[in-house]
Amino acid sequence: MQSVIKFSLSLFLAISLSMHAFAEEAPAELVLQGVDGKTYRLSDYRGKWVVVNYWASWCPPCLEEIPDLVDFHDAHQDKDAVVWGINTETLPVEKLQAFADSYLVSYPVLRGSSDSRDAIGPIPALPTTFMISPKGEVVARNVGPLTRKQLEDFINSQ
Repeated sequence: MQSVIKFSLSLFLAISLSMHAFAEEAPAELVLQGVDGKTYRLSDYRGKWVVVNYWASWCPPCLEEIPDLVDFHDAHQDKDAVVWGINTETLPVEKLQAFADSYLVSYPVLRGSSDSRDAIGPIPALPTTFMISPKGEVVARNVGPLTRKQLEDFINSQ
């Protein structure tokens, strides 16, 4: 029974990602500070997919998907895609970095702001993930946790 529920949830999430597909008229731009002190701009990643994941440390589904996001980022960062993790809390940088280190997060962890919260689309719940195409267009949004396979399946279907 549990495997049926897990399969149904997986199927629902895959359909959810594709059902919320949309295209922006102009390339999206978002500029945020990373906990590493660097400035990150979406426009610097043209030519690659950017998985923009809004999350919080208190959110169980957010924590559940971190290992898959790390695996996806590590497998794709030198080829065709990267992950950005945008934290929606107002945590001190040191605390946020320690949290990311404890989860072995290899992708950029960025500090969200009130300006960035809905900059590329609405965030009805956490986690919310946006897919930014290599052209810089927001092409999909998923509310809820994602897996590496779902991300790869989505990219391969485009």
